Amino acid sequence: MKVDIWSDIRCPFCYVGKKNFENALENFPNRENIEVTWHSFQLDPNLKTQPEKNSLDYFSEAKGVSKDRAQEMHAHVSKAGKDAGITFNFDDQKVANSYRAHLLVKLAESKGLANEAEEALFKAQLVDGKNIDDEATLIEIGKSLSFTEDEIKAALSSDEFGHAVAQDMLQARQMGISGVPFFVINDKYGVSGAQPTPVFAEVLEKSWQEFAEGDKGLKIIHEGESCDTDGNCD
Repeated sequence: MKVDIWSDIRCPFCYVGKKNFENALENFPNRENIEVTWHSFQLDPNLKTQPEKNSLDYFSEAKGVSKDRAQEMHAHVSKAGKDAGITFNFDDQKVANSYRAHLLVKLAESKGLANEAEEALFKAQLVDGKNIDDEATLIEIGKSLSFTEDEIKAALSSDEFGHAVAQDMLQARQMGISGVPFFVINDKYGVSGAQPTPVFAEVLEKSWQEFAEGDKGLKIIHEGESCDTDGNCD
């Protein structure tokens, strides 16, 4: 059974959603028969990488809110992260475009390592305060996944992987996806946002029971906390 996930590495709720989904999958009796595919999504494709920029200042300016309000919003996201076992580090987070990180995920996907790449990149961006648009950082992460420096550099300028990222984005638009994370299970059920583990468990079980029936047609059955293309993470 297929599970397709649209996600942006800059999105904290995408990391929360990944952890909660994985917790549900770990306890799912038929987990070995689940095929997970990660799809690229950029919340802000035009974002200019500014590693020297304070992330709170950037968020406050981009959202048009006060720093106090921005801190409150970060605190809410931090609470969701803590509940999922993640300690977000917004103080050191770098303002970085995620496009080249998505190219690295596509390289990893070609070797069956997309999930490992997503995990490493989420951690780099949201916990370790690394610049995910920096070539040296991406080479370091790629090497940790057993790729050579030449393979990684080729991926970061690959037209093939660039086309794959663009196709993911196009498919998201065609499906009406404007916020992430977004999970599509068995080509039938759409789960929007970083749902709690029990919700993912419920949908996996329901989808598995209907898997053999071949009933399709996307239905959005849950909507939760996510990040959207207007910069809202709530």
